Amino acid sequence: MPLSDDDVHEILRLIDASDDEELRVETGRFSLYVRRGHENAVAPVERDLSATAAPSVDGALHTVASPLLGTFYRAEAPGAAPFVDVGTRVEPHTIVCLIEVMKMMNSVPAGVVGTVVEVCAENAQLVEHGAPLFQVQPDR
Repeated sequence: MPLSDDDVHEILRLIDASDDEELRVETGRFSLYVRRGHENAVAPVERDLSATAAPSVDGALHTVASPLLGTFYRAEAPGAAPFVDVGTRVEPHTIVCLIEVMKMMNSVPAGVVGTVVEVCAENAQLVEHGAPLFQVQPDR
């Protein structure tokens, strides 16, 4: 059974209210690791977003959509190279960006084999659930 957005928000609320420094939750399809630290040193959170980020196909292009409401980041850290850019070849599990929700970073996979042809969102921009982030030309 996949987690709903409400489930994720409740987990985040519980983590925020907790005094624990680290938390790891793993199931068959879900892995969550949270580590508290300096406010600017946010640990990436690994999640299986494939169920919630089911990308749509728009004509011949594949749209990688935001699985969550949050802040879109193209790179792992300020000044770092973007995960992908126009012309980058991706696989289904290639991380294309991060979405920050409540100081937790969520990796977003491409979900398709192909080549990135468009970056649809601006770095550090707030994106809605379902907003297009990238357009990918799938391999035929």
